[in-house]
Amino acid sequence: NNGVIGDGGVMIFFDRIEVVNRLTIKSVLEVVRNYTPDYDKPLIFDKVHHEVNQFCSTQNLHSVYIDLFDQIDENLKNALQTDLDKNAPGLEIVAVRVTKPKIPETIRRNYELMEAERTKLLIATEKQKVVEKEAETERKRAIIEAKKQAEVANITYSQMIMEKDSQRKMSEIEDATNLARSKSKADAEYYAGKQSALSNRVGPPYLMI
Repeated sequence: NNGVIGDGGVMIFFDRIEVVNRLTIKSVLEVVRNYTPDYDKPLIFDKVHHEVNQFCSTQNLHSVYIDLFDQIDENLKNALQTDLDKNAPGLEIVAVRVTKPKIPETIRRNYELMEAERTKLLIATEKQKVVEKEAETERKRAIIEAKKQAEVANITYSQMIMEKDSQRKMSEIEDATNLARSKSKADAEYYAGKQSALSNRVGPPYLMI
């Protein structure tokens, strides 16, 4: 009988519990003499129910059926081996396999619904992660694009400033050239006028009276 009662008082039934054992050659005589050729019944199989019951009685149904089910094999193997090391040295537990426990149908359906909801939640969570990742990628892409546009705008602005500065300098050079030209013309006209006035005041060199 592989039925046990969990911490919450719910009956849990294991369809099958397999225990594979090995007896070393040097220990055969003593173990068989002490426990008969059917040594594995009192030393192992009769204790399986007790050890499983010990484990399940300290855990709630959810732990046995879901959270800790994958640990039952190893826990049972270790518990049996510890006992064998004391009572039958040389007898080794090679492997333990425990089938998924059976629980009342109403509770099982509830667990199936819970598992379905958990799966939906996982899918939704993963989908959210993908959406968030895509949004983050898009945000980074937008930042890169904005930086690129800002750099282009900055370069364009710098070029415009340089062009205006060049135009200003060219205008200043042109104004200075025109001013110099005007000043030179004015100086020439002034000098010519001065020379003409001086000539008129002195008169011809051989004026007859």
